Amino acid sequence: MVGIVMFFVALFALLLGFPVAFTFGGIALIFGVWAEGFDMFAFMPYRIQSIMENTVLMAVPLFVFMGLVLQKTRLAEQLLESMGKLFGGVRGGIAISTVLVGALLAASTGVVGASVVAMGLISLPVMLKYNYDKGLACGTICASGTLGQIIPPSIVLILLGDVLGVPVGDLFQAAIWPGLVLVGAYVIYILIYAKMNPEAAQAIERDDSVSRKQEVISALKAVIPPLALIVVVLGSIFAGVATPTESAALGGAGAIVLALLYRQFSWGMIYDAAKETVKVTAMVFAILLGATAFSMAFTYTGGDHLVEQWMLQIPGEKWGFLVITMLVILVLGFFIDFVEICFIIVPILAPVAELLGINMTWFAILVAMNLQTSFLTPPFGFSLFYLKGVAPTGVTTRDIYRGVMPFIAIQIAVLATILVFPEFYGM
Repeated sequence: MVGIVMFFVALFALLLGFPVAFTFGGIALIFGVWAEGFDMFAFMPYRIQSIMENTVLMAVPLFVFMGLVLQKTRLAEQLLESMGKLFGGVRGGIAISTVLVGALLAASTGVVGASVVAMGLISLPVMLKYNYDKGLACGTICASGTLGQIIPPSIVLILLGDVLGVPVGDLFQAAIWPGLVLVGAYVIYILIYAKMNPEAAQAIERDDSVSRKQEVISALKAVIPPLALIVVVLGSIFAGVATPTESAALGGAGAIVLALLYRQFSWGMIYDAAKETVKVTAMVFAILLGATAFSMAFTYTGGDHLVEQWMLQIPGEKWGFLVITMLVILVLGFFIDFVEICFIIVPILAPVAELLGINMTWFAILVAMNLQTSFLTPPFGFSLFYLKGVAPTGVTTRDIYRGVMPFIAIQIAVLATILVFPEFYGM
C-alpha cells in the first residue's frame, strides 16, 4: 500500500499549492528511500538521459514557439474583426465567429492562454456592447480558447503519444474529427440559444458602405495565411513527408514568415517568444522529471500491480474500466493540471488498458478530450483565470462559471459519443 499512500500524499501536497515538479520528485525520494533505500534511484540518470534524447518531445518547444510567434502577429485580432463582420448579421453571430476563430487559432497556435486572452480583449467587449448575455459571451470565449487541447497540433496529444507509445501523427489524424464535431456542437448550441433568447444574442446591423463581397474578401485575407500554415504543418505529417518534430520546426519557420507578412517581425519579438518558449518547456520537462521519479518509486513499491488488480476487478471489463477512468480523470481535472494527469495518472492506467485490449489511439483521444474539459471546470480551470484577468469590470466570476457550464456539458456529451461510437470517428 506504500505506492497508494504516496499517490494520495502527492495529491494533497498539490492541493496545498506546492510546486508540481518538486512535489512529485520530493515525495518519490522520501517514500522510495523509506521503502527500498537509495539504490532504487541508481538508474535515474539513465531515465533522465532517455527523456532528454526523446525526439518526439522536441516537438513541444517547437510548437510552443510557433504559437507564441503567431500570438504576437495580431493574427487573432485580424481574424476576429473580419469574421465578426462576416457573421454579425446572424443572431449569435459574434459568438459563432469567436468559435470559428478559436478553432483556427487552435490549429495554428495551440496556446490556450493566448487564445482566451486575445478573444477576451477583442470579442468580449463587442458582445457586451450588443447586450449579449454575459454567461454566453464568457462561456463561448473560454470554450473556444481550449480547442487547442484537442485540435492538432496539440501539446496534449504530443505528451500522450509519448506516454502511451502511440505515433503522434496517428493521434493528430484521429483528433481531427472529434475537434470538428466539438466546434459544430458549440455553433449549434449558440444558434439554439440565440433562437430561444433573441435578446441575449442580438444580430448586428450591417454597414451598407461595405459590400458583402468586400467582407468575404477581407475574411479570406485574414484566414488564408494561417490556414496555409496549418495545411503545411499537418499536411506534411499526414502525407508522411515529415515527422511531427520536423513539421513543428517547419511550423516555427512558417510562423516567422507570417510575422514578416503581417509586418510584425522584429528581433525583440523573436527574443520574447524564445524566452517564453524556454519557460514553458522548462516547466513541462521539470514536471516530467519529477513524474519519472514518482512513477519509478510507485512501480518499485508495487503500486502499479495493486491498481492493475483493482481495475481488472471492475464490473463490465473494458467498458467498466473506460467509464471509471473517464470519471476519475474528469474529477481530477477539477483540481490538477493536464500535465500532471498526463505524466502521473495515464502511465498508471495505460498497462491496464493494454491488458484489456483497448485501442490505444482511441484511449488517447478519450483522455485528450477529457483533459480539455479540465481547462473549463471550476475552481481551477485555467481558461476561467485567463478570462477573468482581462474581463471588463462588470463581468463577475459567477458570470464566467455560469457561462462555461453548458460548454462543459457539450464536451462531456461529445466525449460520450467518442466512447460509444468510435467507428463514427474512424477509430
